[in-house]
Amino acid sequence: MASGSDRNPIIIGGLPSQVPDFDPEETREWLDSLDAAVDERGRERARYLMLRLIERAREKRVAVPEMRSTDYVNTIATKDEPFFPGNEEIERKVLNATRWNAAVMVSRAQRPGIGVGGHIATFASSASLYDVGFNHFFRGKDEGDGGDQVFFQGHASPGIYARAYLLDRLSEAQLDGFRQEKSKAPHGLSSYPHPRLMPDFWEFPTVSMGLGPIGAIHQARMNRYMEARGIADTSKSRVWAFLGDGEMDEPESLGQLSLAAREGLDNLTFVINCNLQRLDGPVRGNGKVIQELESYFRGAGWNVIKLVWDRSWDPLLAQDRDGVLVNKLNTTPDGQFQTYATESGAYIREHFFGGDQRLRSMAENMTDDQLLHLGRGGHDHRKVYAAYKAAAEHKGQPTVILAQTIKGWTLGPNFEGRNATHQMKKLTVDDLKHFRDRLHLPIPDKELESGAPPYYHPGRDSEEIQYMHDRRRECGGYVPTRINRAKPLQLPDDKAYATLKKGSGQQEIATTMAFVRLLKDLMRDKEVGRRFVPIAPDEYRTFGMDSFFPSAKIYNPLGQLYESVDRELLLAYKESPTGQMLHDGISEAGCIAAAIAAGSAYATHGEPLIPIYVFYSMFGFQRTGDQFWQMGDQLARGFVLGATAGRTTLTGEGLQHADGHSQLLASTNPAVVAYDPAFGFEIAHIVQDGLRRMYGSSEEHPQGEDVFYYLTVYNEPLRQPAEPENVDTEGILKGLYRYQAGERGTHSAQILASGVALPWALEAQRLLADEWDVKADVWSATSWNELRREAVAVEEHNLLNPEEEEQRVPYVTRKLQGAEGPKVAVSDWMRAVPDQIARWVPGTYQSLGADGFGFADTRGAARRFFHIDAQSIVLGVLTELAREGKVDRSALKQAIDRYDLLEVASADPGTAGGDA
Repeated sequence: MASGSDRNPIIIGGLPSQVPDFDPEETREWLDSLDAAVDERGRERARYLMLRLIERAREKRVAVPEMRSTDYVNTIATKDEPFFPGNEEIERKVLNATRWNAAVMVSRAQRPGIGVGGHIATFASSASLYDVGFNHFFRGKDEGDGGDQVFFQGHASPGIYARAYLLDRLSEAQLDGFRQEKSKAPHGLSSYPHPRLMPDFWEFPTVSMGLGPIGAIHQARMNRYMEARGIADTSKSRVWAFLGDGEMDEPESLGQLSLAAREGLDNLTFVINCNLQRLDGPVRGNGKVIQELESYFRGAGWNVIKLVWDRSWDPLLAQDRDGVLVNKLNTTPDGQFQTYATESGAYIREHFFGGDQRLRSMAENMTDDQLLHLGRGGHDHRKVYAAYKAAAEHKGQPTVILAQTIKGWTLGPNFEGRNATHQMKKLTVDDLKHFRDRLHLPIPDKELESGAPPYYHPGRDSEEIQYMHDRRRECGGYVPTRINRAKPLQLPDDKAYATLKKGSGQQEIATTMAFVRLLKDLMRDKEVGRRFVPIAPDEYRTFGMDSFFPSAKIYNPLGQLYESVDRELLLAYKESPTGQMLHDGISEAGCIAAAIAAGSAYATHGEPLIPIYVFYSMFGFQRTGDQFWQMGDQLARGFVLGATAGRTTLTGEGLQHADGHSQLLASTNPAVVAYDPAFGFEIAHIVQDGLRRMYGSSEEHPQGEDVFYYLTVYNEPLRQPAEPENVDTEGILKGLYRYQAGERGTHSAQILASGVALPWALEAQRLLADEWDVKADVWSATSWNELRREAVAVEEHNLLNPEEEEQRVPYVTRKLQGAEGPKVAVSDWMRAVPDQIARWVPGTYQSLGADGFGFADTRGAARRFFHIDAQSIVLGVLTELAREGKVDRSALKQAIDRYDLLEVASADPGTAGGDA
C-alpha cells in the first residue's frame, strides 16, 4: 500500500500534515492492520476498533482530534451505570400523580368562562428529567446558602406547580388559580416561572426562550466570581438549566457556550429536552438535532452526555455485533422517529426493522406491543440518574445532557408526538380515561364524566408523599424557593459624593467621566466597595475606566498567563483570579446576563452585589431590551449606564450609534428608574438615592426596592458646575427643578432641558435676554420618565378616589404652576421623550427633539439639522410667545435669518473631544 509521500493525506481537523514519519515501517503495519479489519470483518467492525483506539488514546492522554459527534446511542454504557439509590416504584407513583395534576390543572383552566390556556405537552415529555433532579440532585437552601440554582423550562411550569401541590406547598385553590393572578388573588399562579409575580417561589424567569441558557451560564460564572472574591461560599452550588431542543435555535442559547468552557464552569449542567419538536412542528425533521447539538457543544469545549434510549433497548444493542442497529439509529431522521412515536408496533416492525435481515432477526422474538414501547432515554429514571451523576462528578468542563423524549408522553394517542401538541390544552373524557389508566390512578369514571376532572392526592400520610418529603429533606429543602436573606448595606456617607458636587473647575469632563470618578470613590469604601461589579462589553477604555485596571483588575479565573503589551504603562491591562471587573468581550447579551446574575445575588446567595453595567450608546435597551425585562422580572438591582448617549453627541459614529430613543424604551419597563442628568452633582444625588432605595432599608421597603437604575451619560466634555447653594435635591430626584432663573426681559418663558441639552438651554437663555427682551428660566429635567410615572399614579389615585375633597396634583404640574410664559422642552432625544409630560404641563407646551435617523457630522451641524441647538431653542420660545400674542410674528423670520437656521453648515461645529 502507499505510505509517506506517496499517499494523499486526508487528515481532517487534527494532526498537522508537516509532521514527518520517523518510522514508516511501523506506520505501514498499523495501516495494514486496519485494511485487514475492513477486508475481513467489514467497515462496521473497523469503525468500532477505531473508536476504541480513540477512547484508549484519551485515557492515556494522547492528544487526538475531538470527534464532532458520536453514535446515536447513550454515552454511558449499561455496564457503567451507577447503582440507583431511589425506590423506582414509589418514584413512578409520585411522577404519575404529578403528571395527572399538571394536565388536569391546565385542562381546568380551560373551563367555560375562564379559558386562560396553558401548556401540558412540554412537562409531559420532561417529567422524568425533573423528577430525578427533585428526588436526588437539586439542593435546597436549608443549609443557609444559595443551594442549587435551577432554571426551569418555562412551558413546564404546570408540572412544577403540580409537584408543589403534592408537597403541600401549593393548595388546590392555587392550582385552580393558574393564570388568574388578579381575579383569584391571593391564590393566583403565574403562567410561567416569574419571580416578580411569585417572589417566594420562582427564582429565574425563563419563558422568553434563549434567555435561560445565557442566564444560567452567567449565574454559574457569578457563583465562581463571588467565591473567588470572598463574598460568598458557593462551592456547593450547581446551576441546572432545563431547555428545549427547539429553544436552541435562539442565538442567545448558544452564543456564550465558549465562555462556560473557557472558564471551566463544571458547576453548570444543561439538560436539553430533545423531544424533537418546536412549538408547532419538528425541530430537524430531515436531520438529527441531538447529533447537531452534540457537535456544537463538543466544539465549544463542553462535556456531552447523550441520553437517547431507555433500558428496553439494552438487549437489542447487546446483540448488535455488526453495528447494523447503530447504523439504522444513526441514519434515521428525527421526523421519522417522531412518526414512530405515533404509529403501531407493526409499523415499527415493518419500517424500522424490516429493511435488513439482521434487524428483522433482532425483532422477531418481540411482540408488536414490545416494539411499540421501545422507549426514549429521557423517560427512564435509572438512565437519567446515571447521566446526572456523571455530570455532577465531571471536573473541568460544563456538561450538557441531551435527553431524547416524546412530547406529550403518556397523554394518549391524540397528544403524543403530534405537531399540534403544544397548542392542545384540554383533555376529553376519553383522553382522561386513557391517561388515568396509563398512570394507574384510582379515579372512578364518574368523576371524569361530569364536571371538571379532579386533582389526585394519595394522602399526606401515604408512602409516596412521605418519600417526597424525605428526599427533599435529604437534599436540603424545597425547590424552587426564593429567599431574600440579605441585610441592608451600610452605605457611604455624603463624603463619598463631595468631589463630584464641587464641580470640575476649569477642567472639561463629560458626564460619563464624572460618573466614573464617583464610582472610583465608591469602590474605595471599606463597607461596600468590594460589592461593586463593573461590567462593560470590551469598552472600558472608551468610558475612561482603564484607570480601574491596576487596582480593581479584570476577573479571570486563570489569572494573566502572558505579559501585557502595555505592562509598562500606568494604566496597564491586568487580569486576576480575584479581579473585580467583568470584561465580557463584544457581547452586550453576555454583559446584561452578568448584570442580572450580580443584581439578584442578594436573593440567590444572600449577599448583595451592585452591578455597574456600562454600555456604548444605544447597544443596550435597543439590542438587549428583552434581557432588561428579564432583569426586572428577576428582581435584579443595580445601575445601568447608557454611556456616549444622545442622537447628536456621538455624531462622528453615525446613524447606528446615534441614540435618541433609549430613554423612551426605558420608560416602557416598570422596573427601570431612568434619569438623564446634565451635571456631575446631579449624578451624585441620583446614585446616592439609588443605593439607598435598592440596598438600604425603609419602612415601606425594609429589604430594599426591586428596581434598577438607568442613567444616560454623555461623552461631550464641558465644565461641570459646582452644586448650587440650597440645591433642590427633591427636584433632582423627582425629575425637575429650576436650575437657573432668568434675570431680565419683558416677557417670560420657561425652558426645560435634560442631559447634554442643558448648556444649550443656558445659551438660549442668554440670547433671549440679550437680543429678544425675554426672561427665560432654565429647568433641569433630570427624568422625564419619573415625572410621567408619578403623574400617572396621581391620576389613577384620583380616578379611584373621587370622594376626596382635594384631588392630588402631579409633581410636574405643581412645580410649573406659577412659572410664567410658555414652556419649551429640549433634549438630545426624540420629542416623544419630553412629550411624556405634556398632558400635565400647565399653559403652552412645545418640545424640540432629534427625531429621525442620526448621521455622522459635527455636533453643531447635527443639532442645527434637528433644530435643537441654542438658536433653535430661541426660535421655539419666540414661536410660542408669538402664538400667545406676546411678540410680533415678524420676530420669527428675523430669528431664522439672524441665526441662519435653515443652513446646517452655518452652525458652530461645537465642542470637540470625547469621541469614542
